[in-house]
Amino acid sequence: MHQPGIDVTIVIAAPAGRVLKAFFEAEALGAWWRVSHSVTSPRTFGPYVVEWEPTVDRDDLLGRLGGVLRGTVMQYTPNEGFFVADAFWLPPDGDPIGPMAIDVSLKTEGGQTRLRVTQTGFEDGDRWRRYYELIGGGWHRALTSLKQLLEK
Repeated sequence: MHQPGIDVTIVIAAPAGRVLKAFFEAEALGAWWRVSHSVTSPRTFGPYVVEWEPTVDRDDLLGRLGGVLRGTVMQYTPNEGFFVADAFWLPPDGDPIGPMAIDVSLKTEGGQTRLRVTQTGFEDGDRWRRYYELIGGGWHRALTSLKQLLEK
């Protein structure tokens, strides 16, 4: 049986180092991912914690969206990407969802960067399935916003 997850790729007309930096700088995270607070460190065993304001609207299964995504950077390679393990989403209401892994990889192609984000981790259940249904669209929107920000 197929386990839900995220696998999104986008090509951005910007150097890989600049794309990677946007995942760790608070101002950039606020601009493209609408993060309200962050503590991120681009190094092995560094924290990767981002917070969004709780939404007004409620999902029937998950409650309000927003909250905190927290994990640990297990691998960081300049211009190539990073890997976050032991990631949990702590929604404003309800129990955490996790553990998950997030892999961000970059590949330079000419003057552009191919960015691929995968997110895995799953326990069979309605909350997990709904989480991935919602977050898939969220990643697409966020990476499109990142592309627009960096190509300005």
